[in-house]
Amino acid sequence: MAKIQMKTPLVEMDGDEMTRVIWKMIKDKLILPYVDLKTEYYDLGLVKRNETNDQITIDSANATKKYGVAVKCATITPNAQRMTEYNLKEMWKSPNGTIRAILDGTVFRAPIIVKGINALIPTWTKPITIARHAYGDVYKNSEMKVKDGSKAELIVTDKYGNETRQLIHEFKGSDGIIQGLHNINGSIASFARSCFNFALDTKQDIWFATKDTISKQYDHTFKDIFAEIFETEYKSKFEAAGIEYFYTLIDDAVARVVRSQGGYIWACKNYDGDVMSDMVATAFGSLGMMTSVLVSPSGVYEYEAAHGTVTRHYYKHLKGEETSTNSVATIFAWTGALRKRGELDGIPELSAFADKLEKATVRTIEEGVMTGDLYVLSTLPEKRKVNTETFLDEINERLKETV
Repeated sequence: MAKIQMKTPLVEMDGDEMTRVIWKMIKDKLILPYVDLKTEYYDLGLVKRNETNDQITIDSANATKKYGVAVKCATITPNAQRMTEYNLKEMWKSPNGTIRAILDGTVFRAPIIVKGINALIPTWTKPITIARHAYGDVYKNSEMKVKDGSKAELIVTDKYGNETRQLIHEFKGSDGIIQGLHNINGSIASFARSCFNFALDTKQDIWFATKDTISKQYDHTFKDIFAEIFETEYKSKFEAAGIEYFYTLIDDAVARVVRSQGGYIWACKNYDGDVMSDMVATAFGSLGMMTSVLVSPSGVYEYEAAHGTVTRHYYKHLKGEETSTNSVATIFAWTGALRKRGELDGIPELSAFADKLEKATVRTIEEGVMTGDLYVLSTLPEKRKVNTETFLDEINERLKETV
């Protein structure tokens, strides 16, 4: 068959460890035989980020703004142990955090549901999409250790040099720690619009939750901005679409989520979304079965897997040992990007190919062929655990039948 032609390149962001190994396998086995793939390539592996002083991460984000669609492999966010392991110049920040800040985007994460992998909560029969604000909070914090006897204050100096002070805590009898968080109204407004637009696009209700009863300035500002934008820009659109927006406290949201059937978007602040997306993914079955897309208000999309670099499997791989690593979320990152590229460029066959690859992937699992993490979860009566490469080969056999 003739390969599907592309017009505009994808921004391709390579990554680290086992997901980097899988990345190449997916391209070689499932994409390049069928698509005349055009990408602008950026190596976001930790070695290259260190060599370029992380400039390559910034360059990849700016390229995404230029071309509109990116696909990203999982990457290492270094800690002290990684500093030594990779001989780093400094403890580079999370590439995802850098990219999210530049794109001013919201992260939407949703589980991939397949027969035989049952949610831990029986009522969850539809996907729950987590919308995670992608700016500020803990990820842009300033923090320090404080000695006993110190006084910590929050100080704001306006543009005229006037100071406003507020006591945080006087440390008496013990050392301690302090942390300063911030956000900006413009980013919160972008978050709100991205959430409301995504809800309209997917025809899903959207919930938003913070703890404004405790955080009467910080969290309440999120609540107020969401409410104002919804009332002035989206209320009539939601009514016409037959979908709902409502706000609730995050503890109430958790209770509602556990009792629900799913099928809605749950919007969270940055840290809340980080934690809840992993919780939802695990409760649906596996973090390896979670899609993730960063959407900016200007219509820029960056697709990735929701999980990390699968370090333990990578060390086995380096020893020449067999691995059985779940590649589904990374496959769906590629299909999401290819589908969106096809939609934006008017190439329906490219979008159709993405659909076929996703169906072949789901069919492979539902026919009992799966990686080790899914094997232990699956309730199918006939199932077979296969290694990393065989799983991709099995998907390809089914894909061939449809293209």
